[in-house]
Amino acid sequence: MLDKNNVLVKTFRMARDRFKDSDMHNVRLRLIGSRSSDGREQNMPTCSEVAAIIVGDLSDENIHRDIIVEKRSGLLQRINELHPKFMAMQYPLLFPYGEDGFRNEILKKGLGGAVPLTEEYVTMQEYYAYQLQQRENEGETLILGRRLRQQFLVDAYTCVEEYRLIWVRNHQLQLRSEVYFGIKDAVFRGDTTPSSIGKRVVLPSSFIGSYRYMIQNYQDAMSICRWAGYPNLFITFTCNPKWPEIESFLSLIPAQRPEDRPDIIARVFKIKLDQLLRDLKHGKHFGKVIAVNYIVEWQKRGLPHTHILLYLYPNDKHPTPVDIDKIISAEIPDKITNPGDYEVISQYMIHGPCGFANPKSPCMVDNKCRKHFPKKFYIDTMIDEDGYAIYRRRDNGMTVEKKGVMLDNRFVVPYNINQLLVKYQAHINVEWCNHSKSIKYLFKYVNKGSD
Repeated sequence: MLDKNNVLVKTFRMARDRFKDSDMHNVRLRLIGSRSSDGREQNMPTCSEVAAIIVGDLSDENIHRDIIVEKRSGLLQRINELHPKFMAMQYPLLFPYGEDGFRNEILKKGLGGAVPLTEEYVTMQEYYAYQLQQRENEGETLILGRRLRQQFLVDAYTCVEEYRLIWVRNHQLQLRSEVYFGIKDAVFRGDTTPSSIGKRVVLPSSFIGSYRYMIQNYQDAMSICRWAGYPNLFITFTCNPKWPEIESFLSLIPAQRPEDRPDIIARVFKIKLDQLLRDLKHGKHFGKVIAVNYIVEWQKRGLPHTHILLYLYPNDKHPTPVDIDKIISAEIPDKITNPGDYEVISQYMIHGPCGFANPKSPCMVDNKCRKHFPKKFYIDTMIDEDGYAIYRRRDNGMTVEKKGVMLDNRFVVPYNINQLLVKYQAHINVEWCNHSKSIKYLFKYVNKGSD
């Protein structure tokens, strides 16, 4: 199929035949990136559009936006990610026809003049964002790529990051980076070794994930804390891949799994997170909220979760154990009187089984649970000397069966006893944190960056 339809395969076959039929031993195949035709047109690409030149004496100069493939060189060569055939050569099964990828100067198409264009050309991020969407009138080859599609997503992301880094490196004057480098500044800093002196490329705070980005977010969070006081509640909200919105979208194409579509997971989770923040700020679950901090992280298995810090109005700060019991519970509800709550708690808020019952649990490190389960039974809620709440866990005989193991209140993750769990059908851990000794840990945790 590739021999018949893929223009890149045809070109490589042509180079191979030329190598076999001639005495040249230094054959190079040059795929020229610049062209006059537009690769977005509907017609399939042809060999003439690829503009391949097979020569034996091509110079070693690196021609911008060209891909040069050598028969035997023994040398590493950088391939420019701006070449139209960059992704087609990396993923021939996802682009079986050798379709063009992103290139510079792709013109934007207006919406009939209704929406004015702020930029003339399509950016790399906009191009890949458009390419990753699922549409009824387009092929599903990229959608059905599974692990290969995830690798493509990573490559596309790194290409976008490289594109941004190139822009930052080429626009240092606009970023006023002359303040951060120079011989005089090096002397003032006390740098005496020659290797430490030179021109630095400064990443601004607008570059997500940079050092200045993290410092700025931390300073903003501390400014909120200075104005609103210590945070009162620490909430962890985890995505549920069995949400009906996710399952209904995956059903449009058979045999899809949630881990195959991180784009759908992220979009649905963002909708749920926005609604949860609205409920927290305007609802009556914990009282009047005056400020919120949160950060979104991605777990290794591909599910996002967020850590939220809530600042409550002074009259709703819940300073005593009795007040804490009104909003946070760490016990299993009664199955007979509250069957709905029992079902939700048993499904989303039970840790384990781990320990001797399941030594291969992911939480087990050196034969111990790194989450410190099972907890101890406590008749009443109390605050320890470090400022952390020890929630009430009574030995009342309530149990939940998971994987053939009966688990009691010692395995319950603290949760809100209101309707948050029932509404969102997800893991929502709620912790009380209104103490000065916990503020350093919380702000370090909520601003520690992506996973």
